[in-house]
Amino acid sequence: MKIFFDLFPVLLFFIAYRFSDIYTATKVAIAATVLQFAWAYFIRKKIEPMMWFTLAVVVIFGSLTLFLHNPTFIKWKPTVLYWGMAAGITVSLTLFGRNPLRSMLGTQLELPAPVWTRLTWSWIGFFTAMGALNLVIAYQFSEATWVNFKAFGGIGLMLVFVIAQSLFLSRYIEEDKK
Repeated sequence: MKIFFDLFPVLLFFIAYRFSDIYTATKVAIAATVLQFAWAYFIRKKIEPMMWFTLAVVVIFGSLTLFLHNPTFIKWKPTVLYWGMAAGITVSLTLFGRNPLRSMLGTQLELPAPVWTRLTWSWIGFFTAMGALNLVIAYQFSEATWVNFKAFGGIGLMLVFVIAQSLFLSRYIEEDKK
């Protein structure tokens, strides 16, 4: 269910783009993200740092797109989000010695420390590569191709990566013995 919640603005952006243009889609994405943020606050009374970061990036880059009438800014938004996540995880791991993936998933998975580190670095690499790939698609292909990649390509690559991670982790997960 959380995945649909997280993808809500992206899907609305895609739909709005199909029926109008990049500027209407950007307005829809900003509105959807603000509504998503408000709903999360109303339901949970607490907002995760990543959601604050996402809200700021969407509003800032979306507003620049609209005010300057330049779609380059909204095309940079996914890269800023991906690279921001990679940077945040890297800083947490290297400067503070905290593994954010282990903090989030440690109650669900028991893994040796080196595996947690390898898993975390693989996510850093994935986010870094996705940010770079977004820029390649944005600058080397049409706007429509970029929108399709943003809506489906990024999600598809994330799914493939998660499946690959699951296969990697499967050797460390023991089944409950009854």
